[in-house]
Amino acid sequence: MFRLNGRAALVTGAGGGIGAAVAKAFADAGAKVLVTDIDEQAAKTTAEAIGAEYCVLDVRDAQAAADAARQAAALADGTLHILVNNAGAIAPAMFPDLTEEAFRRILDIHVVGSFVCSKAVLPYLPEDGTGRVINVTSAAGLTGTIGQANYGAAKAGIIGFTKSLAKELARRNVTVNALAPLAATAMTENIRANEKLAARTLARIPLGRWAEPDEIAGSFVFFASDAAGYITGQVLPVDGGTVI
Repeated sequence: MFRLNGRAALVTGAGGGIGAAVAKAFADAGAKVLVTDIDEQAAKTTAEAIGAEYCVLDVRDAQAAADAARQAAALADGTLHILVNNAGAIAPAMFPDLTEEAFRRILDIHVVGSFVCSKAVLPYLPEDGTGRVINVTSAAGLTGTIGQANYGAAKAGIIGFTKSLAKELARRNVTVNALAPLAATAMTENIRANEKLAARTLARIPLGRWAEPDEIAGSFVFFASDAAGYITGQVLPVDGGTVI
């Protein structure tokens, strides 16, 4: 039930962190993976490590997303089974110091990027029950976070996008779900490197530790597999109990 043999997957932001771990987990489960990232060298490094193809992708660029979708679909005779909208960025600032440019940029990458890539893969998604769109949100989108009004708004937007798209694509037998992970990655380094912030964060995690990216990846394999064929429109926190 958890094998992905013969299926093609496109993972955005897969040059490192959770995206790289997901790409590897998919490949280990038998999928043919297209690794994408805005950083070409990072994408190449991940792809070479798992024997996959790669391409440069700015998720805000509709033409680049269309090209990536076509390349990924070619891995499985014109069918793209799995899209993971993982690409992201942060620009933390307390609200009085948060600029409009920083607010718009984070929404563009997360929300517009998820829209653009989902739109790009739509023509290639199968209607046999194996089509999957997996979005990445965060506890910030579920509960809010101080100093990241832009990030929290973007991640909440992804939740609404996930639920709406799930209702639309259900008629095509495609599932759409979201994961809200928490792991030791470059995006959380600013918290982990600050002694006070790190202590506060750990105090809110019932399991009392940060996950490694590969601990998160199995949840993506689950949502991509036949085991999750009757689950759609859901948000699964994978955060050590932070959101309960």
